[in-house]
Amino acid sequence: MPLLAEEFLRAGVDIDLSRHRFIDVQVIFHKMEQRTLTAAYKFYCGKDLTDAHSADGDTRATYEVLMAQLDRYPDDLKNDMGFLSEFSSFTRNVDFAGRIVLNDKGQEVFNFGKYKDMPVVEVFKRDPGYYSWILQGDFALNTKQVLTRIKLQSR
Repeated sequence: MPLLAEEFLRAGVDIDLSRHRFIDVQVIFHKMEQRTLTAAYKFYCGKDLTDAHSADGDTRATYEVLMAQLDRYPDDLKNDMGFLSEFSSFTRNVDFAGRIVLNDKGQEVFNFGKYKDMPVVEVFKRDPGYYSWILQGDFALNTKQVLTRIKLQSR
C-alpha cells in the first residue's frame, strides 16, 4: 500500500486511501492460526507445554521460545535487549513512512525531528512554518498528504 499511495500521488492522482477497504492476508493468518505461548513453544521448541498458565511454566517456556527464535533467525535478530525491544514493538503509523504516529491518547504526533512526540495540531499552531518546511522537503508524498489532511481538519 505505501508504494501504491506514492505512485498515485506522484502521478497527480489525489486519492484518500483511508476511505477504501483493504484485505491483509497476514492479519487473517494471525487471527486464524493460534498465537499463544503454547503454540509458540510447540513451533519453536518442538515440545508440548504441559504446565501452561503456571508462573514457572510460562516463564520457562517464554525464555526457551526466545532462545529458539534467536537460534532460528540469527541473521535477523540480535541477542541484545535494546534491539529486541525495538524489533518486537509495533508502531501506530498514520502515514506509510511512519513520520506521523498515534500516541497513547490517540493523537497524531510527529515521530521525528525537533517536534518528536508532539501533537501535529499543536506544532502547526506553535510553528506554522513547519508545515511549509515539510511540504517543500524531501518527504514522502503520502506523509505530505496526511499532514495536509490534519491541517485542514484542525481549522
